[in-house]
Amino acid sequence: MEWRDQGILLATRRHGETSAIIEMFTPSQGRHIGVVRGGTSRKIAPILQPGAQLDVAWRARLEDHIGSFTVEPVRSRAATAMGDRLALAGLNAVTALLSFCLPEREAHPALYARTEALLDLLGQGDVWPLAYLQWELGLLEEMGYGLDLGSCAVTGATEGLVYVSPKSGRAVSEKGAGDWADKLLPLPDVLRGQGEAPDAEIAQAFKTTGHFLNAHLARNLGDKPLPEARARYVERFSRGL
Repeated sequence: MEWRDQGILLATRRHGETSAIIEMFTPSQGRHIGVVRGGTSRKIAPILQPGAQLDVAWRARLEDHIGSFTVEPVRSRAATAMGDRLALAGLNAVTALLSFCLPEREAHPALYARTEALLDLLGQGDVWPLAYLQWELGLLEEMGYGLDLGSCAVTGATEGLVYVSPKSGRAVSEKGAGDWADKLLPLPDVLRGQGEAPDAEIAQAFKTTGHFLNAHLARNLGDKPLPEARARYVERFSRGL
């Protein structure tokens, strides 16, 4: 069994004395794990950095075996990330979330395309936070927990939407909220793709997407805790406001 594709390196860990086990995310193979022989060598180890774009070939005797990768670098994102703490935190959040929630060997080509486009914006601090927020919304959608923000879940109104139901993920208007307003999540304009998307709104929106990542996505993956890398990125971003 074998295949070849180009993808994003999500994670790497040492395996034995000289090898490494890596997790790749590719458009046709999804999240796929394999061994890189000599992965700890001076030649290969610098290539195996999270976020790196790699050309990979996977081979195994049987399909259900872990198999082995050969890798060729396409482009590294490490230099950009290492020179910017916020960019590094963002890169770590993306790769950790994908490693956490993607089922193994299940293709998600649309999410892959969004992820590659997002990572190519690393270092562009003026656009990255909004792009990352939109990526989180896309991740929730891809995993089956998309938010429905087009109309009020109570009244059907399409105007005056200021809340999100923490249970259904649907928008709620101020009128529709009534006495339940203090139990609802904020719905800043930026979550609906409206307005100028100031950083303060993006930070508020992270609280809403964070709820669905934690209380819905993570809980339904065996109630595992969400990777701390996501919280670290949001904290670092919010600290700069």
